[in-house]
Amino acid sequence: MSTYLLEIVTPERLVYTEQVNSISVRGSEGDLGILPGHLPLVTPLKIAPIRIKIGGQTEVIAVNGGFIEVRKDKVVILAESAERSEEIDVERARAARERAELRLQSKQEQIDHHRAEVALQRALNRLNATSIRTNKN
Repeated sequence: MSTYLLEIVTPERLVYTEQVNSISVRGSEGDLGILPGHLPLVTPLKIAPIRIKIGGQTEVIAVNGGFIEVRKDKVVILAESAERSEEIDVERARAARERAELRLQSKQEQIDHHRAEVALQRALNRLNATSIRTNKN
């Protein structure tokens, strides 16, 4: 089965580097599936889990925005932040979701609603990544 190199990089660290069969990501225009030999592409990424297929296994990484660059034999994801599903602290993610939901429900004018929306999206992304991992096992 054909593969290509996938690298997921954040400003802090190299999160992932492996030969993979395919990935599924959520771009700014919708969901994308990247197989070996995909045409070159650069597009922004939404806050969403990335599904990585290697053989019969699926790995999940929660990516919080960034860009994907597809080259001939390599895909690079430059992410604002990224976590492997097994690294995610579920209780911390739930607490972050609850804080963001409370901020959004607040009637106080000094609340930055955009920032609270992004915080909620990130928390839900992390929880979604862990549930996908749990359901695959």
